[in-house]
Amino acid sequence: MLEIRELEKRFGGVKAVDRCSLRVEEGSITGLIGPNGAGKTTLFNLISGLYKPDGGEIWFMGDRIDGLPSHEIARKSISRTFQIPREFKEMTVLENLMLVPKNQIGENIFNSLFRSRLVKMQEKENMEKALKILEFLELIDLKDEYAKNLSSGQKKLLELAKILMSDPRVILLDEPGAGVNRTLMKKLVKSIEELRDRGMTFFLIEHDMDLVTYLCDRVIVMNKGKKMTEGTPEEIKKDKQVLEAYLGV
Repeated sequence: MLEIRELEKRFGGVKAVDRCSLRVEEGSITGLIGPNGAGKTTLFNLISGLYKPDGGEIWFMGDRIDGLPSHEIARKSISRTFQIPREFKEMTVLENLMLVPKNQIGENIFNSLFRSRLVKMQEKENMEKALKILEFLELIDLKDEYAKNLSSGQKKLLELAKILMSDPRVILLDEPGAGVNRTLMKKLVKSIEELRDRGMTFFLIEHDMDLVTYLCDRVIVMNKGKKMTEGTPEEIKKDKQVLEAYLGV
């Protein structure tokens, strides 16, 4: 579904991603691990269009997408979260979701003035969809709470809720477990598993190996900008190269 071919990204004399090649299978939960500075987040930034690659190719569902701006990549149904959630702090949880749907006809002033009935119908549909997503992620009781008042874990769930409003095919999760307590982590894991069962594909960066072992079908290991190896979580945990990359020799 997603294929990276010989991808490169340089910052000055530093190769953050160095001829990296990997694949993510449709309907899978694929983990991406590696020591700090391995190039994981840079790779996500390249896939999502925040950075332009210096070489190589990115293919999604048979289309080449490297170099496209981030909004065009999002329209192709690739969405992502960030290590630090990017909520609209002064808006409610529900309002955060209502901003997401693309092609909202009410954004055109002509439609607002002369096609108000259609605008209201679409807003009603978006509202129903947002409420269903909040119900699914068990955030419905917080729908009228300002996003700035949420806990770190609740903000991670809000990020996922916003992504689901855009109907993605692939979700890139950047350290979903960071700063999340055990109760909310269970909710997050349950949600990811249920969404995978509905056909969604996940590619996630994570340092918590217990979470990776429980959640992921396959694990890809990056080190110094390159793919070092890949395998099942159990295979990766026993790999001497991986242990040396994390712990040193």
